[in-house]
Amino acid sequence: MPEAIPTAKPSTLKPLLFILLVVVMIIGVRLWHLDQYLEKERLRQFVAGYGVWGPIVYLVIWTLAPPLLLPGLPITLAGGVLFGPVWGVVYVIFGATSGGTLAFLVARYLARDWVASKLRGTRLATLDEKVAREGWEIVAFTRLVPIFPFFLVNYAFGLTRIRLWHYVLATFFGMLPVTAAYVYFSANVLDLFQGKFSKELLIGVLLLALVSLIPFAYKKIKARKGESLDI
Repeated sequence: MPEAIPTAKPSTLKPLLFILLVVVMIIGVRLWHLDQYLEKERLRQFVAGYGVWGPIVYLVIWTLAPPLLLPGLPITLAGGVLFGPVWGVVYVIFGATSGGTLAFLVARYLARDWVASKLRGTRLATLDEKVAREGWEIVAFTRLVPIFPFFLVNYAFGLTRIRLWHYVLATFFGMLPVTAAYVYFSANVLDLFQGKFSKELLIGVLLLALVSLIPFAYKKIKARKGESLDI
């Protein structure tokens, strides 16, 4: 884990990199003629063939990913692709919340000294002061604004004095708008691999653009009140 963490400011760099990655994948699929294997209904029927085990395995993977320091975005996108825009949101939000909670508990009760040593000298080392002042709002803010890696901020909150259920609820509802946007987008992104730009995909793109504006709007509202949630 790095000893220094970038400045915590909303940035357009991550969305641009995400879009670039999608474009590169589309080009690769078209060049290698893999689009026949990336038909969304075929993939969902394949997963549905495993019955209840499909969602169970997915939820287990999501629960274990944050404590194992694995990135959450690919798992989120896979949820939309494999389960669709409705059940994808359900499985992703519960899986991400359970995974974030498990990492939180590991930091609080099992690996407190190790996590503290890794965060020493970084912006997240002062997170407890922000929690003492802002409470659950600082948790919700870090979920709305993915300025730090998901697994890292989960561990960091485990070192603070926030109550477990405040953390769980703020995590769940704070992630819900972003989760819904990314899942809806990924549920329809395979249309691009088929050479189609559907209206559902357009809605997904618009949702991503909308949730990217939430942090800026939220910070402006807080600024007008003379408050700040910067970390």
